[in-house]
Amino acid sequence: MASKKPLRVAVTGAAGNIGYALLFRIASGQMFGADQPVILQLLEIPVEGPQKALKGVAMELEDCAFPLLQDMVLTGEADVAFKDVNWALLVGSKPRGPGMERADLLKDNGKIFIAQGQSIDKVAADDARVAVVGNPCNTNVMIAAAQAKRLPKDRFTAMVRLDENRGRALLAKKAGVAIDDVSDLFIYGNHSPTMFADFTHAKIGGKDAASVIGDEAWLKNDYLPTVGKRGAAIIEARGLSSAASAANALVDHVRDLVTPGKIHSVAVESQGRYGFADGVWAGMPVKSTATGYEVLTSYEMDDFAKSKIALTNDELVGERDTVKDLLG
Repeated sequence: MASKKPLRVAVTGAAGNIGYALLFRIASGQMFGADQPVILQLLEIPVEGPQKALKGVAMELEDCAFPLLQDMVLTGEADVAFKDVNWALLVGSKPRGPGMERADLLKDNGKIFIAQGQSIDKVAADDARVAVVGNPCNTNVMIAAAQAKRLPKDRFTAMVRLDENRGRALLAKKAGVAIDDVSDLFIYGNHSPTMFADFTHAKIGGKDAASVIGDEAWLKNDYLPTVGKRGAAIIEARGLSSAASAANALVDHVRDLVTPGKIHSVAVESQGRYGFADGVWAGMPVKSTATGYEVLTSYEMDDFAKSKIALTNDELVGERDTVKDLLG
């Protein structure tokens, strides 16, 4: 059927909830295109339960008879999972347990992402790109990228697309319009409740979103915290985290990164842009190119937007300081 060379795609935490919602969509062609064959290289922690679950997921993938799925590798070893991959999707991370301090979570996950970053840099393909989903994803991608000696840092991104999708959907619902009528909504900062969904530049039907909504108090006091705390609201309602929408956002994140001309929110190394501290990884608008992406720096922020960016920047700097001994 397909004559293209298959892409090797690693997925960590592959038997977890997000992995389960993700793998079938990659294998069906929704991430890389309907004519792009893939080889899935699936990593789970090397203990019996998760490895057994991974085998079950692989059996289901086989039973779907996806024409694009050329092969699968199931492993508990990072160097096997990342060998020659073109894309590494780092979904797995340690969740925050009861009574666990955020600093402990940052450090525990930091150790995971040190090892994965080193392995990717050592064995992945020369064109390898990395997308981090496992939280806290901004700081995890910073740690993973800090391990890279061979691969440039701009190959590493983290996902704020779920926040963008949530933000667009909420604006569309409030305005009573179709989702495609909402554009130019970009996410700045951390993938956490501090992130800033920049409604000040968003458009609804090509018009200024704030004027279409006509309720500045709602935008500032209801809309922003609703986007920021949507994940917690879903856990409260469903008893489980938002796995399907996170997987969907990762499909969007990668598909748009490999589609030149797409403009979307991605967490990248800040390089001091938009008032972020140099060295942190922050969500901001990028335009995909044939070889990667370029950050769009043309958006002028008003005082309100600057104050929101300052808050999320402070959180990112705090996280960076917590894990500074892991950055090499």
